[in-house]
Amino acid sequence: MKSSRLLFASIAPFVFAMPAALAATDVTSSLEYLFTPLESRYGTSTDYQSSRGCHCLEYIDGRIYVGGGDWGNNTGPVPIISILPGATPTWTNEYSAGTEQIEAFKAAYPEKTFTKIEVVAQGEGDAGTQLMNDASTAADVFSFASDQLNKLVDAKVIAPVAFAKAVTDMNSEACVTAGTLQDTLYAYPETNDNGYYLVYDKTVVSDEQAGKLEDVLAACKEAGKKFIFNCGNGFYGCTFAFTAGVKIDGLEEDGVTQKFTDYDEAEAVKTLQAFSKLMHEYKGTFTSLDNAQVASGFSTGTLGAGVDGSWNTNADQDALKDNFGAAKLPTINVDGTDKQLISLFGYKYIGVNAASQFPAAAQVLAYYLAGETCQQQRAEKLGWGPSNKNVQGMDVVTKSAVQQAIKQQSENACVQVNIAPTFWDPMGNLGNKLVADDTDPDDAAYFSKLLKDTVANVRDEG
Repeated sequence: MKSSRLLFASIAPFVFAMPAALAATDVTSSLEYLFTPLESRYGTSTDYQSSRGCHCLEYIDGRIYVGGGDWGNNTGPVPIISILPGATPTWTNEYSAGTEQIEAFKAAYPEKTFTKIEVVAQGEGDAGTQLMNDASTAADVFSFASDQLNKLVDAKVIAPVAFAKAVTDMNSEACVTAGTLQDTLYAYPETNDNGYYLVYDKTVVSDEQAGKLEDVLAACKEAGKKFIFNCGNGFYGCTFAFTAGVKIDGLEEDGVTQKFTDYDEAEAVKTLQAFSKLMHEYKGTFTSLDNAQVASGFSTGTLGAGVDGSWNTNADQDALKDNFGAAKLPTINVDGTDKQLISLFGYKYIGVNAASQFPAAAQVLAYYLAGETCQQQRAEKLGWGPSNKNVQGMDVVTKSAVQQAIKQQSENACVQVNIAPTFWDPMGNLGNKLVADDTDPDDAAYFSKLLKDTVANVRDEG
């Protein structure tokens, strides 16, 4: 749900939805002609005038992306080209997303004729919503986050995996389990990394300091840099509740109401107070901003560290280069005890529309895109964490500081499955209240009420 992706495809009239990046941030600066970045792909022929044209510019996760191509001519694969603001204006061809793997898919089946492979950019949450609204017009193959599986199965809009035995054998047990309901595998595992971790500038925060939130904030303050944690986004804000011991435990028998584990209210309140105290002690250093500001903050030199998602790895690495640091989330000291921050961790899947007019082709395409070759390509070119067990053992994963940080954090996380739709907003509100200027960190009664209200609102007991 709360992540950004840049990949995915379709067979037209068989359609496959591409997960899109999160909403762009408007940025105004000076205008300067550089060159035509897509000319390197399409040349100067008038036959490809539309294809190489710069149809739009989007600011996403700290980089400016060029939109081009020609759907009428179907001149794929379309390269993903971007520039890092503030850097030397050299354009980077990051990846020929979606269509590159679709072309490989077609080549793998030379005896088959596919009328057209169509790539549609769409947010993962939007793909699920569109499927729920009208499966007959939605993508045949789509990407989605693990927390959406229940509603897709309940609505009978997602087809069971056709190659369940092979998929189960190739992928991590946890990822397969999370994609299974009522003993049926409904989803092709795509990634094993839908989580967040601490990213930091090594010239500001040392590897040792990265282990404690107090040390991270002190280092950032000393260097005159900011620290970003997106408190108001429930995907991140739930960290405060989970660390306090208020953890989710699936759904009630009604299949709608969120369950929580038993927790010690006094300890939970102390933990929330500890977070709020740090936020107020380091006011001006601790900032609650959208994650799109992390890479741009590193690029402009205003940020020392932040909590960011795995999908933003490339942008963060491009901004920090050799000074890029990654670690699991730090600890926070609560009454003399260091408590590990507990996050939300999930998986990304590829699903097949149960209403597809091309069910066999859709299943084969989903299987191919979720396979070892495609997962390896995405790990190498996009930094996505694979669910495929063979790829998990490759150097691109085992020698990646990011993948190791995410793996360690996944061991200190609640799994993003069986989550009620009412979960997100109250958790975001909790984060906003902790960091609010008018909140008194010493007011235990306030935090006790805030905690109870948060749980009640998540359970829709208002």
